[in-house]
Amino acid sequence: MPLSIQTITVGPLAVNCYLVGDSESREAIIIDPGAEPERILAAVSSGGWTVNCVIVTHAHFDHVLAAEVVLETTGAPFLMHPMEVILLERVPDVALRWLGVNTDPPPHPERLVTEGDTIRAGDYSFTVAETPGHSPGGICLVGEEEVFVGDTVFEGSIGRTDLPGANLETLITSIREKLLPLDGGTVLYPGHGPPTTIDCEKKTNPFFLQYFG
Repeated sequence: MPLSIQTITVGPLAVNCYLVGDSESREAIIIDPGAEPERILAAVSSGGWTVNCVIVTHAHFDHVLAAEVVLETTGAPFLMHPMEVILLERVPDVALRWLGVNTDPPPHPERLVTEGDTIRAGDYSFTVAETPGHSPGGICLVGEEEVFVGDTVFEGSIGRTDLPGANLETLITSIREKLLPLDGGTVLYPGHGPPTTIDCEKKTNPFFLQYFG
């Protein structure tokens, strides 16, 4: 049975939370639980999923605000890159500044992941690719025909590099080394906006045309 990819767009910044699972075993992972935990958990419950882990592509506040409730309810371990842990401590201040809401810091991760680590959902596996630039420890999760790219790349754009710890040159290098070598038909599932493909971005993304054309 095919890989199941459910997109749950949450919160005021419209973050794509992904529920990704093996349709046969009903084992799944949750990527970027940004907000509205009740909607994320409803998708888990209605699909009869067992959550193997909750993982974030990076720890900016809009990608982690639902983590605590989702983790407590599912009992799944929390995963992220070690360079992102420091951003968790800043979440309350940043959320207050951007959204005007008070929030507690998300839980600390139970497992730290780095380049080449494997994340499994039943018979499907995803390889961690380090793609810093939008944030110091940003990662992508690379499957056979799909990549969950967080805020590394969007349809027609790339991640912001005017934030603390971000760097345009580093982000361009990450894209060049980790994403461009993939098959052109590989589907990119971003942290915001619709999915796209490597080939589509090579042809239409102004940043790709400027730096890789």
